[in-house]
Amino acid sequence: MTSKIRSYAEIEEEFDAYVGHIVHATMVTVDSKNRPRTRVLIPVWENAGGTPLGWLATYRTPIKSAHIARNPHVNFSYVTQHGYNSVAIDATAEWIDDPEHGVHDPQTRKWIWQMYSRTSPRGAGYPLDQFWSSPDDPTLHIMRLKPWRIQVIRGRDLRSRIWEAPADVAAESTSRG
Repeated sequence: MTSKIRSYAEIEEEFDAYVGHIVHATMVTVDSKNRPRTRVLIPVWENAGGTPLGWLATYRTPIKSAHIARNPHVNFSYVTQHGYNSVAIDATAEWIDDPEHGVHDPQTRKWIWQMYSRTSPRGAGYPLDQFWSSPDDPTLHIMRLKPWRIQVIRGRDLRSRIWEAPADVAAESTSRG
């Protein structure tokens, strides 16, 4: 049974529990021939004034960059191996800075570095110094992820709850593609 909910707060606890337990998400982008492409990544999430907001520390690969430039709509899917709890997040993605090309936001980079270190939600994240030397490492790139739809499914009875961003936020997110 699927129900739509009005407030992100109604699913936030369950979202945090599932994402924090599962950790790894499959990110889907779309190539120039409209074919899906997946990769396994670990984004972190926060509540920004009652609305979910995600961040992805990653390498800016040519394929990922081309996909996001052409179509910023992405999906992140989480599923537990046992119990089949799952989360599906439809969002738009945008690069927030590009130190290799002179665009640099040290304050946000430090904030994201700390979110990954402390894990957000609890359990999701990892020490970024496994791959990058510091928040100022020029090979570290950060994407802002703006969800416009989140579905949380409890595996034991397939109860499904869907949150959608308010119309003005959803329109802003979906108009970029």
